[in-house]
Amino acid sequence: MNTHPFTILHSNDIHGDFHAEVCGEKGDLIGGLSLLSGYINQVRKEEENVLYVIAGDMVQGSIIDAEYRGISTVSIMNYLAPDVVTLGNHEFDYGLPHLLFLEKLANFPIVNANLYIRQHNKRLMQPYHIIRMAGLDILFIGIITELVITTINNDQTISSFISLEEASEEVGKITNAYKHDDIDLTILLTHIGFEADLELAALLDPDWGVDMIIGGHSHTILEEPARVNDVLITQAGEGTKQIGRYDIIVDDDTNSIVEFDWELVPISKDTIQPDKDLQKYIDSYTEVVDAKYNSIVCKLSTELTHPSRVEETSLGNLFADALSEWDELDVMLLGSGSIRTPTLGPVVTLGDFMSCFPYKDTLISYTVDGKTLWRIFNHWMRPDNRTRRGECYQVNAGVRAVYDDQKQSLAELWVKGKPVEDEALFTVGLQGYHANNSEANLAVTMDELRLSGRSRVVATCVQDLALEYLRAHQNFREQVEGRLVYIG
Repeated sequence: MNTHPFTILHSNDIHGDFHAEVCGEKGDLIGGLSLLSGYINQVRKEEENVLYVIAGDMVQGSIIDAEYRGISTVSIMNYLAPDVVTLGNHEFDYGLPHLLFLEKLANFPIVNANLYIRQHNKRLMQPYHIIRMAGLDILFIGIITELVITTINNDQTISSFISLEEASEEVGKITNAYKHDDIDLTILLTHIGFEADLELAALLDPDWGVDMIIGGHSHTILEEPARVNDVLITQAGEGTKQIGRYDIIVDDDTNSIVEFDWELVPISKDTIQPDKDLQKYIDSYTEVVDAKYNSIVCKLSTELTHPSRVEETSLGNLFADALSEWDELDVMLLGSGSIRTPTLGPVVTLGDFMSCFPYKDTLISYTVDGKTLWRIFNHWMRPDNRTRRGECYQVNAGVRAVYDDQKQSLAELWVKGKPVEDEALFTVGLQGYHANNSEANLAVTMDELRLSGRSRVVATCVQDLALEYLRAHQNFREQVEGRLVYIG
């Protein structure tokens, strides 16, 4: 048997998680790119054949990333030197042209196989990357989440084979092209969520020789890899508080994994020496950002939280109320994913605010009837949407929606203390992104939203509105009060 040992380290959904955090009663430092780099450096010294890969969403989520529009993140990632990276949906947050600029800054390959330039039927990105190590050829293929289509759906030059079936066919095209070459290991880097990874694995033809799926997007924490269709499937949560680690033995004769061990390694100062040089590099960005963003915006009465995107949260209530009051909207549907940190306050600096609510999007008001409003809530509150595949929302004061999980239908919908009647009219606020993707996320087309003829742009930047609201509401108190209720 001609075998070779490999160690594969993997991260996903780093989201600009640059700094270590104090955790627990002892004040232990966990996470942060300095400690993560320290661990990667340590493994690279200890093991002979080491690969480090990232399964999407390097950018978005920190004030340093937002201030430099991802340039700081890519520069810092160059320091980590991943061997290959795939795209996540947030890599598109600064626009497609800027993504292509960031790709040019990267010293590492960024792969995606199923985004196409429509007119010319050419792939947008490098679809795969082959790494030759220890005499073996390892093939990496990138697959993206369907959320990218909603992010760039206004760009008519870009299309995608984005369903799971179509994505699997793209994998087949690439693996078949190398069928007669000696590819020893085939790994899919995906950003479609863990449940979708399981479905994708089941669709793969065993003859294609896919050995692993290393995924992201759903922020899933695992105790051990899943195995579907003889494909190993893993994910490493989110951020930099942990990293996935495979130790595998590959048989060169059979092109297969004959042994493997996987663990989710905690990144802690107790066991890892920080990379001091990287920390100095990060600090050079931090100093600039702190000087600009350390001014105090306001002080809240209590800390507000956003622990879950699928439930009503006090922080979600704050921003939904801020935007609804600006134009006296009946219903504000604020995308839960717009809130990027789990807490805010009591003291709120400009940097805190920008990290928490980073998106500069429009606010658009539409007028819809009660029947349409009922359909909207019934669609996004359903159980199978309350996963990381679907968009969930926060709502303003005066709205109460009760969803029956057992019956899988909306049981009650109230606005301003009255039950919603089919013929009544309501003003509904949506961020531009959610308006553009209303059919997929809210089960209502753009034509239906505009049917009354009363749509208008309320503001060109929701971030500005929310910031002014906080400045005008010192010692503000917000709490969860039963706006969104799930029964059954």
